[in-house]
Amino acid sequence: MNERLRPRDLAILAEETPSAPAHNATVEIFECADSGFDHDRLVELIRDRISFVPRYRQRLQQVPGRFANPIWVDDEHFDLAYHVRRSALPRPGTHDQLRELVGRIVSRPLDRTRPLWEMYLVEGLAGGRVALLSKAHQVLVDGVETVDLGQLLLDVSPEPKLLGADPWQPRPRPSSAALLVEAARDSVTQPRTVLDAARGTTGALLRTGESAAGTAGRVLGGLAGRRPQRAGALGGPLSQQRRVVTVETRLEDYRRVRDVHGGTVNDVILATVTGGLRAWLMTRDESLRGFRRVRAVVPVSVIDTELEATSLGSQIAAHYVDLPVGEASPVVRLHQVSYSFQAHKETGRGVAANRLAGIAGFAPTTFHAIGSRLAAREVRRGYQVSVTNVPGPQSALYAAGARMVASYPVHPLVQGHPLAVGVTSYDGGVFYGITADRDQLPDAELLGTCLTEALDELLDTVNGGRSRAPRGRRGQAKPARPARPGGSRP
Repeated sequence: MNERLRPRDLAILAEETPSAPAHNATVEIFECADSGFDHDRLVELIRDRISFVPRYRQRLQQVPGRFANPIWVDDEHFDLAYHVRRSALPRPGTHDQLRELVGRIVSRPLDRTRPLWEMYLVEGLAGGRVALLSKAHQVLVDGVETVDLGQLLLDVSPEPKLLGADPWQPRPRPSSAALLVEAARDSVTQPRTVLDAARGTTGALLRTGESAAGTAGRVLGGLAGRRPQRAGALGGPLSQQRRVVTVETRLEDYRRVRDVHGGTVNDVILATVTGGLRAWLMTRDESLRGFRRVRAVVPVSVIDTELEATSLGSQIAAHYVDLPVGEASPVVRLHQVSYSFQAHKETGRGVAANRLAGIAGFAPTTFHAIGSRLAAREVRRGYQVSVTNVPGPQSALYAAGARMVASYPVHPLVQGHPLAVGVTSYDGGVFYGITADRDQLPDAELLGTCLTEALDELLDTVNGGRSRAPRGRRGQAKPARPARPGGSRP
């Protein structure tokens, strides 16, 4: 018997639009050295391990008349070469060129007639490096039935391990009559089946009507000479294009701040995001009058039997934080963020970062997928930005012998929210992935610079003697320090 799409997944599909595709992405950078890691080796690696995530060889099949939710069926024409693609930058490719390519690829929705994932091996990066860009739909990776394929591709040793590809044969696709019979049986044994399907269809029609009405309203407003109201930097309608900004920092810097001012590394990261948002907002035409605080949803790992269990040993819950962007002092910002997490810490439900980092494989890709699902589900709660921070292993991982040196999460955007921030710590680094709407936030690259400056502000409070570039008209600014790959500074 085929598995039917769950109501919450059907809601994700119904909410998806060309301007808000519902897929997660990850950009990983590898040093190839003498490993010989290339497109053929990647295909071989995926073929060896895809049997552990059978959903990656399945597609969605609609029930005739939509009398029930779609079901997952084996793709009879599954073509691994279609899903694992090869791309390249003009040598020597820069991180700016890579980010531009990633922004274009993540802007494109996935093909719903095929298994809902893609991978791109991007060659030509400077220093002989390659990038691996993976995309997977939110209904594909739920952390319950399916983890992210990227969690399974990495090894702790440069010596690749072959687990043995399975002799997979797709099950025949059920006929229309069989789908209707199964739907009828489910409607008797599970009466909610028909109700869920009806709600999904009605919701899609309502959203289509709302979109058409909104377009007509904008046209009429233009003819009448009325200008649209500004929604501010952190709100507004989405375009169909994205910008991706990456920032690399060092974990030891966050630990130094934590050791002096208290709290946790997560608190310091959230304070850095707060300071970055504050500096970025101050560079725009808008004042901070309407942005004294920015409401953020921060997915957190908890142990709570009342929440849906995941295969990762913990549940994911939404925690809301008012980021104090109106506060000038970096230390006060840190204490306010830390205080907002205090109640969560005192519940005893929280999961230690080292426990999450110790999960087998590279779990951050799956945790980010679950976090983005949660952010989409919580969108009606009125937050302004989502920030997902996931601790990863602090030792090197390898794909077919190539060492991974960076991992940047790329979260999807939800309607009305042109900015999302993902953070992954790995092997001594803290990697930020910023997803921004290309039209709404043309200055998103500046936010990456502001994040590194916000971390510098916190470090200044730790070592005191650290010199900083003069502000305003007093004195001459010292030469900028060279940028690190990924947009950060030493």
